[in-house]
Amino acid sequence: MNKHKYLLLLCAGILLSCSKYLDKKPDNLLTEDQIWQTRANAEAYLNNIYYTVYNGMDGGDYATVGASDESSVSISTVNVRQMVSGNWSVSSGYFYNWGAYYTALRKSFIFEQNIDKVPAVQLSNDLKAQYKAENLFLRGYFYWMLLKQYGPYVKVTGLIEQDADFNKYPRAPFDTCVTYINQLMDQAMQGLPAAWSSSSNLGRPTKGSCMAIKVKAAVLAASPLWNGNPSFANFKNQDGTALAPATADVNKWKIAADAAKRLIDSGQYKLFTNLDNGGTTFNPYESVRDVHLTNWNDEIIFANVGWSRWGWTKCASPGPGAYNMYNATQNLVDAFSMINGRTIDDPASNYVETGFAPANSTATWGGHRKGEWNMYANREPRFYANIMYNARPVVPAQTVDDKNYYSSDNNIDGTGRVEFYYNGKSGQKSSGSNNITGYLPLKRISPNSNIRQDNVTFHGPYILIRYAEILLDYVEALNEYDPNNADIVKYLNMIRTRAGIPGIETVYPDAVGNTAKMREHILRERQVELCFESDRYSTLVRRLLLGLPKYTAIYGMDVNANDNGTGFSFTGFYNRKLFQQRFWDNKMYLFPIQLGDIERDRALVQNPGW
Repeated sequence: MNKHKYLLLLCAGILLSCSKYLDKKPDNLLTEDQIWQTRANAEAYLNNIYYTVYNGMDGGDYATVGASDESSVSISTVNVRQMVSGNWSVSSGYFYNWGAYYTALRKSFIFEQNIDKVPAVQLSNDLKAQYKAENLFLRGYFYWMLLKQYGPYVKVTGLIEQDADFNKYPRAPFDTCVTYINQLMDQAMQGLPAAWSSSSNLGRPTKGSCMAIKVKAAVLAASPLWNGNPSFANFKNQDGTALAPATADVNKWKIAADAAKRLIDSGQYKLFTNLDNGGTTFNPYESVRDVHLTNWNDEIIFANVGWSRWGWTKCASPGPGAYNMYNATQNLVDAFSMINGRTIDDPASNYVETGFAPANSTATWGGHRKGEWNMYANREPRFYANIMYNARPVVPAQTVDDKNYYSSDNNIDGTGRVEFYYNGKSGQKSSGSNNITGYLPLKRISPNSNIRQDNVTFHGPYILIRYAEILLDYVEALNEYDPNNADIVKYLNMIRTRAGIPGIETVYPDAVGNTAKMREHILRERQVELCFESDRYSTLVRRLLLGLPKYTAIYGMDVNANDNGTGFSFTGFYNRKLFQQRFWDNKMYLFPIQLGDIERDRALVQNPGW
C-alpha cells in the first residue's frame, strides 16, 4: 500500500507553494555551475521537470478514481471520498497541485536560461534545441493543467528576483491563459519531431502532443464552464479585471473543431486495432483492450512511460490476491451498449436485467459465459475489456491454482470466477478489503500478469492523450455549431467500428443533425471509450453537469448480500443499491487555492464560492 501515497498520505503531504516558486533556489547538492557542465546533469535536470507530469501517476488521481460517477475507492478515508462527501475546504489540501506546478515552471525557466552553458563536447546544439522545445512543451503543459484544475492562473514568463514584490502577481483572464498556452505549444512545435525514430524517446512530446494540448484548451474554452458562464460574472481580480468571458460565443466550438481537424489531418495517428499487434483477423475486444497493453502504438499522442503498473494492477484487481480498492460503478456499467449498438434503456436493445444467461459462442473474445447474470450478457466488447463483474473469470492470474485461489470450494472450475457477494472470496467478508460496488476496472490490466504473485509483466505506458480522444473532441465541437456536418457521423463511427458496434446513423438515425440527441450519444461514447482515463470527470466539469442528481447518485450491486453457501446460483447480489449519494456545491467546479498562497500573494483572488 505504500505505493499509493496519493490516496493515503496526501493529507500529510505539504506541497510547495506559489511563493516558494518565486524565491526558492534549486534543491541540489551540486552547485548551479556544476549542473550545467555535463550532459548527464543537464538531462537529469530536465527529467526532474518531467517528473512533475508523472509524479504519483499510477492511475489513482482524483479524476481517474472516485471523483466522477464512473468509479469510487473502497477506503472511506481517502481524499477523493472526503471530497465527494462534502468534507472539503480551502485548507484541506486535496490533490493540491498549484504549488507543485509553479515549482516545475520555475525549473523550466532555470533550464531555459542555462542549457546553452553545457559545453558542446558534452551536448550538441541539435540536442540543446530539442531539449529547449521539450521544456517549452512542459511549461505549456503545466499551465494547461493549472487552467483545467484551478481556472485562470498567474502568468509568469520568466524568473522573478528574490526581492520582487510578490503581491503584484494577479491572475490572468481565462482567454489570455488559453492564448499563452497556444503560444508555448506553437513555439515548442517548431523544435519537436512529428514522431520519434528511437524507442528511447517514447514518452517525449511531439508536434502532435503540442497540437493535442491546443485542442484540449480550445474544447475547455468552448464548453459551458468557461463560455459565458453566468456564475463567473463576478469572478474578477481586485482591480476589476474580469477573469471569465462574460458572454457565450458559439464560434469557440469552431475554433476547437478546427484545432482537432488539423491534428487529424496531420496523418500521424490512427486508431489501434489488434491487426497492428500481429492479429490476422480484426477482433474488437482485443483492439479496445490492447490499445492500453502494447509498449507503444500509433494511437498514443502523449504518455507516461514510467508509471506504477504494479500499483494500478494491485489496487484494481480482486482480493484476496489484490486490494479490491478501485471500484467501477453501476452507473458506468449501464452506459455500455449492447452488441447491437443500442443503449440498455432502448426497448429494441434486447437487454435483460434479471436471470442467468445461456452460453455465448462469442466468449472467446470476451463475451459472457453460461451462468453469468443476464445484465452482463450480449454487451459490447468494450464492456468486457473494461469491467470485472461477479462470476467472470479472474484477470490477472496464470496457473489453474492461481485462478482457483479466487473461488470458493463449491465454485472451483479452473477459471477463477470472481465472487463479489458478501462471503465470496472477493467479497466484503472474505477478502480483507471491501469492494463497495461489485465491480472493478480492467483497463490497463494485462491478462499475462499474475497479481497473486505480485507479478506484473506489462511494461507499456500510461496514456495521457490518445487519438480516440481527439476524434471525440472533434465530433463534440462540430455538433455544437454545425450539427449537419457529415464528419460527425464519419469520425464517431470510426470509434464505434473499432469497438465492434454498428454506426450511429444505422442505430439512431434520428440523432443525425439533432444537436441535443447527438450530444447525448457523443458524451456516452466519451464515457465508455475513455473510462478510467480521467476524461469523465473533466467532461462533466467543463459541461457543468457534475452537480446534476443523475451524476451524484452512485449505484452498485448488493455487496452485502450473503449467498449462504449457494454460490453462483445466488441471485440476491444482483439488486441495484444506492451506495453513495454524493455531495455537490457548484464551487467544486474549480479547486480552491490554499489560504497560505492567497495570503502570500495579496493580488491573488480565490476561486468563486471558496
